[in-house]
Amino acid sequence: QVQLVESGGGFVQAGGSLRLSCAASGRTFSSYAMGWFRQAPGKEREFVAAISWNGGRTYYPDSVKGRFTSSRDNAKNTVYLQMNSLKPEDTAVYYCAAGREYGSSRTQEYAYWGQGTQVTVSS
Repeated sequence: QVQLVESGGGFVQAGGSLRLSCAASGRTFSSYAMGWFRQAPGKEREFVAAISWNGGRTYYPDSVKGRFTSSRDNAKNTVYLQMNSLKPEDTAVYYCAAGREYGSSRTQEYAYWGQGTQVTVSS
């Protein structure tokens, strides 16, 4: 089992940057692919990044490609989401999730979820 805790959210002006962290418990963290999702009020949870178990592969939707970068440090049981050139439409609660299949954009493919961290981008 894996427990996930996100941190690093906050308020930022448009064009700014934030780095989110997701700390995992459990010795099997390195065997999981990880995903990042976000959810704005009144909207469905949206996929924003995936990273393979060793960090060698990443995948992003067009909405964040070129602005967001995910990485991981398995020695620290932590995965990161670097967010640059932030826009007001990036405002949401951001979640990390762990699953067995790399690259899925479907929430159903992820077995473990963090509690989320709020990101607010002002115009």
